Order: sequence, then C-alpha cells, then structure tokens
Amino acid sequence: MKRRRTAWGHMPRGCQVVVASVLFLAFVTKPLGAQTPTGPNDKAAFLESATRALAHGNRDELETLAESLDPGMPEVVAFRARLLIDRGDYAQAEALLRPVVREAQGTAAVLELGSLLQTQGQIEEARVLLESVIVNGLRSFDPFEQYWGALAARAVGNFRQANRLFRSAAQAAPDDPAIQTSWGQLFLEKYNHPDALASFQAALALDDQWAPAHLGVAQVLASENPPVARSSVDRALEIDPGFVAAHLFVAELALDDSNRDAAGVAIAEALAINPESLEARSLLAAVAYLEDRTTAYEAEVARAHEVNPVYGEIYRIVGSRAARAYRFPEAVSLVRRALQLNPDNTRAYADLGMHLLRTGDELGAREALDRSFEDDPFDIVTYNLLQMMDQLSEFETFEQGDLVVRIHPDEAPALKEYVIETAQEALDELTVRYGMTVQAPILVEVFPRHDDFAVRTLGLPGMLGALGACFGNVVTLDSPRARPPGDFNWLSTLWHEMAHVVTLQMSNQRLPRWLSEGISTYEEKRKHVAWGRDGVLDFAVALNEGSVLSIRDLNSGFTRPETISLTYFQASILVEHLIDTHGMTAMQEILRGYGQGLETDEVLARIGLDFDSLQASFDKAVEEQFGELRLALEKPQQEIPSEGPEMLEVLRSISITDDGNFHVQSALGQAALEVGEDEEARKALERAAILVPMATGFDSPRGLLARIAQAEGDQERAMRELEMLLEYDETSIEAVRLYATLAEETGDQLRLGQAYERLIEIDPFDPISHQVLGRMALEDGRTALATRELTVALALDPVDRVAVHTDLAESLFLSRNFSQAKNQVMSALEIAPSYERAQELLLAIIESEL
Repeated sequence: MKRRRTAWGHMPRGCQVVVASVLFLAFVTKPLGAQTPTGPNDKAAFLESATRALAHGNRDELETLAESLDPGMPEVVAFRARLLIDRGDYAQAEALLRPVVREAQGTAAVLELGSLLQTQGQIEEARVLLESVIVNGLRSFDPFEQYWGALAARAVGNFRQANRLFRSAAQAAPDDPAIQTSWGQLFLEKYNHPDALASFQAALALDDQWAPAHLGVAQVLASENPPVARSSVDRALEIDPGFVAAHLFVAELALDDSNRDAAGVAIAEALAINPESLEARSLLAAVAYLEDRTTAYEAEVARAHEVNPVYGEIYRIVGSRAARAYRFPEAVSLVRRALQLNPDNTRAYADLGMHLLRTGDELGAREALDRSFEDDPFDIVTYNLLQMMDQLSEFETFEQGDLVVRIHPDEAPALKEYVIETAQEALDELTVRYGMTVQAPILVEVFPRHDDFAVRTLGLPGMLGALGACFGNVVTLDSPRARPPGDFNWLSTLWHEMAHVVTLQMSNQRLPRWLSEGISTYEEKRKHVAWGRDGVLDFAVALNEGSVLSIRDLNSGFTRPETISLTYFQASILVEHLIDTHGMTAMQEILRGYGQGLETDEVLARIGLDFDSLQASFDKAVEEQFGELRLALEKPQQEIPSEGPEMLEVLRSISITDDGNFHVQSALGQAALEVGEDEEARKALERAAILVPMATGFDSPRGLLARIAQAEGDQERAMRELEMLLEYDETSIEAVRLYATLAEETGDQLRLGQAYERLIEIDPFDPISHQVLGRMALEDGRTALATRELTVALALDPVDRVAVHTDLAESLFLSRNFSQAKNQVMSALEIAPSYERAQELLLAIIESEL
C-alpha cells in the first residue's frame, strides 16, 4: 500500500524543530559580555549567564549566580536542580523542585521536574507536568515559555508541537548559541546531518567555548571523519571535564574501534560524575553483554532499573551495540525486551525494523517501521527505509538452491543467472573448504542505485566506498549499473559477500572485522588471481612510510576513511599468512572459537599463538613477500619533474643513478613516449614492469607497452602485455576492450572468450559480450550456455536483433526445444522476412516437428 510521507530533510528549514542539549537551556538574548545580574527579578539576565556558565562547564559560577538571587525563583530552582541531577542526586533535586512546582505552573521548574520524573520512570505524573508546560507554551507569547513548551513537547515525543513552539521561540533569538545547539541536536536525532552540522557550527561561531556544540560536531562527523570527531569531543571535555554526555561519546568511539578497555575508562569517568546515569549503565551493560559476562550484564540492568523500573531503553542500547557487532538476531531479541517494558518507544520500533531487515524478516521489519513512522514521521532513517522497501517490493524474486535473489526488473534478465550461479558456487565451494553447513535461505538483493543499497544497509544514503554488505543471512550489493563501468568488479564483490555468509554463520556472528574482511578478501584472490589484489602497491608504500597497523590495532583501521582500503588488504595477507603457516584446520578452529564466545587472545592460544608471536612471524613474512617491492617504491633520491622542456633529460639523468626505482622508470617511459621516443620508452617501461609487475590501470607500464606494441603491429606482444596487466587488474575496462579487439583481429577464439567473460565481470549490460559468447558456445555445441548468453543479449536490446534471434533459435533447436525455437525464428523473420538463415532454420524446425 502506498503512503504519503514527509521526509524531515525535505522540510523548509524555518519549519524544523529546535531542541536543547539538556532539558533545560535558556536563551542567551544579551551580548555574551553582559554583566552578572544583580536584581532578584532580572530573570533574562540570570538565564543568559546561567546558561552560558553551564555550557562552559563553570558550575561553581552557576552556584554563585543562584545564591545571589531569590532562592524561590522558579528559574533559579530549576538550575540548582539541574546541577543536582547532573551529579545523580535525583532525590534531592526532586525535593527542591516539588514545593516550587505547586505554585509555578508552566515554568522551567515544572519542565525540570517532569523530565526528572520521566528519567525515574514515573511516566504518568511526568506526562501531566510536561503537558502543562506544553499548554502554557502554546498559549504564551513569552519566548522563554514557548521554548520550555517546545522542550517539554520533545520530551513526550510530540515533535509537531515542538516544531511549532521552537519556531516561535527561535524567531526571538536567532543568534543564540544555545538555540543553535538545540536545533542541531534535533536535526542529529532525526539523522539530518547537514543541518545539524550547520547549526553546531553556527553556535560555535557565536561562542567557541560552547561545549555541547563541540560534542554535536563530533557526533555528526563520527562516521565520515573520525579524527575531527575525536578532536571535537576532546575540545568539549577540555572546556567541560564534567560533561557526562561527552565522556559517553568517547566510550562509543572506543567501542566502534573494538577497544572495550578504553570504553570502560570513559564510562567510569562518566559514572564518577553521575553514578545514576542510565546511559552510562546502558553502555556498561552493552560491554558486559558483548563479552558474555552475563552476571555483570544483569547487574548493570538491575542498577538501571533501580533508578527507573520501566527503563526499556537499556535493552535498545545493548541491542544497538550487539547489531554493531553483527549479532543481529540477538539485537532483535533485545529490542523486543525494550518494547515489553515500554511499548511506546518509537526509537525502539525503528531499531527493531532495521535489525529485522538485517535478519531477512522484511515483513516484520515493515510492521515495526510503519509503527515507528506513525508515531514519528520526521525520522529520516525510518522514512528512507520505508521508501526503499516500497521500491524493493517491485523487484523480481528468484528462489533456487540455498538462495532467494531479488533484482530490479530492468536488470533481472542480464543479472539473474550470473547472481544465482556465482552465489551458489561460492556457498558450495566455501562451505566445504571451511567445514560448515550454511543456514539457508540466503537473501541476496542487488540495487541499481547506490543510495538504495546504502539505505538498505544503514538507513541513510552515502557509503560511497562500499560496494556490498553481508549480515549473515542477508547480502546486499550495488548492481553494476549503480556505478560507472570499470569502477568495480561486481562478481568479485558478490563472491566477497558470500564468503562473509560462511564465516559469519560459522562464528555465530562474532567474528572481529579484521578477520571477517580479511578472509573475504583472501577468498576473492583464491578464486581469481586478479580479484582482491588492488591494495598491493598501497601496502608496500605504507611499509615504507611506517604506517602499517599492528595486529592489535587492525580493527581500528576500518573506522577511518583514509586507512580502510589498506586495512582490507593487510587483513587479507594476515589471513593468508595464518593459513599458509598453520593450515586450514587452524583457521576453522579460529572461527569455531569465536563462535564459542572466545576473545582473540584466547582463540590464538588454541593454535599455539599470541599477539606478539603472530606479529613477529607476520612481520617476517611481509618482509620476505614485499621487501623488494617496497624498495622499488621508495621515494626517488631526486625529485621527479612534472613538466618542462628539460623534463626528459632530467629523467634520463636520474634513471642512471636510480635504476631500481619504479617511479623514475615509469615517469621516464611516459615522458619518452610523449615525444615519440618509443624504443627508449619501451626499455624504461619494461624495467618499471619488472620492478613492480602488479601496477594496475590502462596507463600503467604494461598498459603502455601494450599500446606501443599495437601501434607497431605486434598484436601478439600487445595481448601478452595486456594479459600480464589483467592478472592483477580486475576493473580496467579499457584494457579488456583492447584485449578483445586484438583477439578478434587475430582470430584468437580462446582469448576472445576470455576477454568477453572478463567484460561481463565489469559491465554485464553490454549485449555484444553476451552475443559473442553465445555464438562461440553455439559453435562449440554448448547449447545450454549459448541459450543463456543469447537470451541475455536479446534482453539488452542488441543492434542486430535478427542475428541474435536466429542464433537463439538455433541453440534451442539443437536442444530440441522446437516450440521456443520456432518463436525465436519467427521473431527474426518479423523484422527481416527475407533473412535466409532464419528461413532455412524455420524449415528445419518444421521438418523436425513432423
């Protein structure tokens, strides 16, 4: 059923909600240099100074401000209560607030008490108080009261009213850092990262000491720029060492890096400030859960429930951390427990929908996401997922063997057979190799738009570097059409993800990322020499620069954009080293050990290793394998000129003293080629290719040597050079096309077939590849393959449809499928009635039917 939805990110900025970082932040309506208030009724001045003091971490200053004013003033009481709440003195804060609330309806004190009671699980009383603040805000023209009403509306989950009230309040103080920060936090909560970042940056432009804004920047950039995120949260803590939320964010960053010890330190610092922090207890529970310390986990849950007996959020947070560890079925169970305690937790329904999608339960996911969207239509992730599922419902579904495959109908004719064949082959081969039985069915979904793949995977567009994802029983990946031809090899990507299916299932979803990605990349390379070898040169350069990660720190490389590609490759050669040194049986034992809940040091001990011994043997193996290569890739002794008339002469001079440097020889070859010195170019490029045979790209030494040979009419030499290039290069579509052209010109059918098979790995939507392979298979008597390839070619609208219809008819005829053969030959004759080959074939079909 279609539904009309409004995406939060598509609303005009003026219509969006502003929210505070804590439940009570007031306007800063005067210049930041305003004097401390002296009059007991100077509410605005007090709110300005108190809010700034809190944002700057100056709690002593805030205490002094409060002592200088009427102790019964609701705003003063609210701030004093906030200080008590921040250090976990909930009972004292409640005792302070209740007497004031009786006489001060709709004030900040009522907001603070309602929020405190909500924290403690006294939901009904809290709602009554918060609703009164909302009503007062809706009736009031006072921007403070509108602002408090907006905060109360957000607290009870009424985002529409919060939007209305924040809009009114924001118009009164557009340059206030508290409001800009609050606005950013709501955008962040709704996954509207661009507007969130703009708001946080606007707040910092007004006051660069605003700690909550620094934390907001860190939260926005945590995924796309972890170093800046870390420096931003460090700045927040430098300003305010007592900022509990910042300490907990540091803990989350550490957990993302699988550094649970560092996370524990940050959580302990948060609890030292506020021992009753439910969020801190939730993260402690998550760490204990991930480490299978059941008693400690249950103890933290119990501690949280002492504060709030209906705090289901702890299960949602633990579930989120379990999902980040790829333990998706457990995440589903945990979030369901959260909903048992609090059936109105909209965020929990959204999380449940995401987790169910990752387990393959798309029906259950839609139900959960629909419920979440009904309660909160402003959540971008929920909106995106429902939109994606609407599109996914239009995909064609194919069930065969261990697989359920979903492909867009425009692409299914070209991709279906390849996806099913490759995915099933991977399962059959790898389950035997790893000694396991896969838990089928495995759902494979192929997306023609990259952003749809990204939403299916994480709920948001982006993930520009990702090509595929695996969740254990679910595989998602980009279609070849999602990126320009030559951008990636889609079949190697599919093989990579199917390897994840095997290892994740075998380890009960508990594999560390370095091993999971390492095995998948290693298995790519085992399947085809060119697959999984893209990082060789980058790794050798990293060795020279000393930037290769230690084995202990390898997981952290996956969280930094600048190191992730290198980390994939390093992990793969570590896996290769483990298997070469200790055998496949040891690798199986490692996977089973993780499945039993062991940590990495315990798993290594099972095969007689520890981190230090593994690091030592790995370093030795790396030097043996890459020592000569990294020497060839060292920086030249003299800087290589990039242009100028003297460039060639300088390179000639450098090459004499730096004969073993790849950069020098490659640059000399290219420079000589540009001025027509082909023989000199050939010698330099040959030297470069010997030094670094795995250099990739059409403009690599092998690619240039092939073109020199082609220009000289030496087609055999050109093809040999291209073969050596394509041994390492899985995506150079220009090289493959040239290889196909040369093979066709020389009549080399074997090479021609290899070329078109490789082209299909890169661009399966070119009908010529399928047409040629189909015709070759037909000539060899491989009618099943011929029928498949020619059927695909027809679906891709070839230029010569008559010939393809006729070839397909011939293949079907040889398979004794006379009815379909006749249909194809008639289609050919409808286009070209006088086509003799089709006429003759039709007569043969009719005679065979008699």
